[in-house]
Amino acid sequence: MNRSQTVSLLLASGLTAIMPATALADANGQNATNALDALVISASRNQARADQTPQKTTVITRQQLQQQLAITNDPGQVLSNLIPSYSPGRQKLSNAGETFRGRSALFLVDGVPQSNPLRDSARDSYTIDLSMVERIEVIHGASAEHGLGATGGIINFVTRKPEGGRVNQSLSASVTTDDGVDSDGQGYRLNYRVSGQRGDWEYLAGATLQERGVFYDGRDEIVGIAYPGEVQNSSSYDLLAKVGYWLDDDQNIEFFVNRFELEGNGDYVPVQGDRANGVPTTARRGNPDGDAGYNEVMTARLSYTHDDWLGNRVDSQLYSQTFRAQFGTTPYFPYLDSNDQPQLDQTRNESDKLGGKFTLARDGLLEDRLTLTTGLDLLQDETRQMLVETGRTYVPKSRFRNLALFLQGDLEVTRGLTLHAGARHERAKLKVDTYSTIDRSNVTQDKVTVDGGNPDFDETLLNAGVVYQINDWAQVYGNYSEGFGMPDVGRVLRGISEPGQDVDSLLQLQPIVTDNREVGTRFNWDRYRLEISYYESDSDYGERLTEVDGVWVGNREKTEIKGAEVTAEADLNDAHALALSYTYASGKSDTDGDGSVDTKLTGINIAPETVKLRWSAQWSQVLSSQLQLSHYRDRNVDGDNLDFDGYSLVDGAVTYRSGLGRLSLGIENLLDEDYITYYSQAARASDDYYFTGRGRTLTLGYQLDF
Repeated sequence: MNRSQTVSLLLASGLTAIMPATALADANGQNATNALDALVISASRNQARADQTPQKTTVITRQQLQQQLAITNDPGQVLSNLIPSYSPGRQKLSNAGETFRGRSALFLVDGVPQSNPLRDSARDSYTIDLSMVERIEVIHGASAEHGLGATGGIINFVTRKPEGGRVNQSLSASVTTDDGVDSDGQGYRLNYRVSGQRGDWEYLAGATLQERGVFYDGRDEIVGIAYPGEVQNSSSYDLLAKVGYWLDDDQNIEFFVNRFELEGNGDYVPVQGDRANGVPTTARRGNPDGDAGYNEVMTARLSYTHDDWLGNRVDSQLYSQTFRAQFGTTPYFPYLDSNDQPQLDQTRNESDKLGGKFTLARDGLLEDRLTLTTGLDLLQDETRQMLVETGRTYVPKSRFRNLALFLQGDLEVTRGLTLHAGARHERAKLKVDTYSTIDRSNVTQDKVTVDGGNPDFDETLLNAGVVYQINDWAQVYGNYSEGFGMPDVGRVLRGISEPGQDVDSLLQLQPIVTDNREVGTRFNWDRYRLEISYYESDSDYGERLTEVDGVWVGNREKTEIKGAEVTAEADLNDAHALALSYTYASGKSDTDGDGSVDTKLTGINIAPETVKLRWSAQWSQVLSSQLQLSHYRDRNVDGDNLDFDGYSLVDGAVTYRSGLGRLSLGIENLLDEDYITYYSQAARASDDYYFTGRGRTLTLGYQLDF
């Protein structure tokens, strides 16, 4: 079958997106290809044509990543800047409240899930350094393509590939400072990468080391320290290795391992704010109680591909991940030391995953009109949450096993009309032994005993889509898809306060099945491109987080979310390009259980109405620049104290390239806007979490490839 005529699948076959033409520029800034004609090959499963996906998709290219990394290396900020309908970044180690279309995103690294299905640590975007990433592939809306977790969409970090030639090396360094050039606000970043090919072997190795200072806001005050974990005043490193071997022209084996660690330096303590009087939380030098919070993640993957096994394409991988997330001390877990003195405790999440993905794709059926893809996914996750100082169990050890079979078909009905349909059957079992919950009012004993159990779930998830090419420059599409996810099981298990309950009978452990309906249109007029999409996302048993006595509680409620996304691009000439996006979302939940949604979702779920504008310019063969504006509009929640006063942020970067390397200067928050972050205003009413955003910050970077 001619691949240019293939109708590629979405849910079962891999991640594809429309790649902006501005991202496909050559060294002179000229567009190398037309956006809708671009064929993007996913690293995870199969191929798909960007102009035939019945769901909105996005690809963040390496060039776009470099432009953003010249300004900021915070993953939440980068994703928010480049992905429509992704919430404003929190600028913290936790990405809780950073939602995607109002729901959870499934983060992947080369197809390996980073999200923890049993106890959400809200740190799954901080498991790899972005210097190790080649591109980021995004599917908007609920998807079962990679199994559970993608109720809002999929974000896949595709790691760097070995370059051709015997030895290729890259060395980069950058320094970052606040605009007052305070010594404690300075940091640095070093990265080295080597790759090459030798015969049938190919290899890549990389290392990144980063030291971060404290953050200063627009008032030149230190941004407040968060109890759960911080990126400011922290150290991190990333070590990546990849080795591949070609058995023949069609078969490849690859082993990949990545070790990422980020740990706070523990040099500052929070100074509580006063939300009611508009006084933000700040920080001062001091020795915090307990150990600093950290992320420690080890991901390994062994993959095998065969491009022509009896006429089929085979993709398979085995993977493992060890995930440790330690949180700072909180006042919610006191204990008495050996001298009967009250002390504060802290928690640590421990999650170990093993899994496998196996895919078989066959095209060329029905006279080159039909493609079928089938496969099997396996996952085992063991998770617990401990209290570090006392060894008490906060969330009992839980084991989750998941098996899924899928079949996807894609049919080219006519030259302009393509149909997509498929099904995925999920079988999952949870095992929890009998345990006792923590008693926070009396640390000498536990509160209630909960009988263990083995609840299991069966879900069949369907998807169907259509793409119709009206003419050479206009296209419409529609899609229905279902996503499957677990509620935050650990949050449910640790919060049981009524005696006599057992794990098997807890309604809250039922899975979250999200129905996503979407219609959209794409226009491509050579130098101008426009995409408009409207979506509705419903779940009968969604999960709405609420804060009770300083602790997040998951309420299982019916939720309905709807929204619109508009993206536009204009290549004004060969040197100047504009990109514009507009997103709007609203949502409600059924808080009284009468079957009708009645309460607006707050900022912990819904992002504000957002307008983003980016201008890229190639002034000469060696000099380029980028200027971007993000405007977040006011948002009000009826009868709630989580209203949002909007703000606007401007970032900029200038890059100079020569034979001696690439020199860049990036400025985050160019106008030094003084603002309270979206999460602090609209997601959580707390004096401890009333944070300002980062003020004007400068980053000077240098990179040499040799």
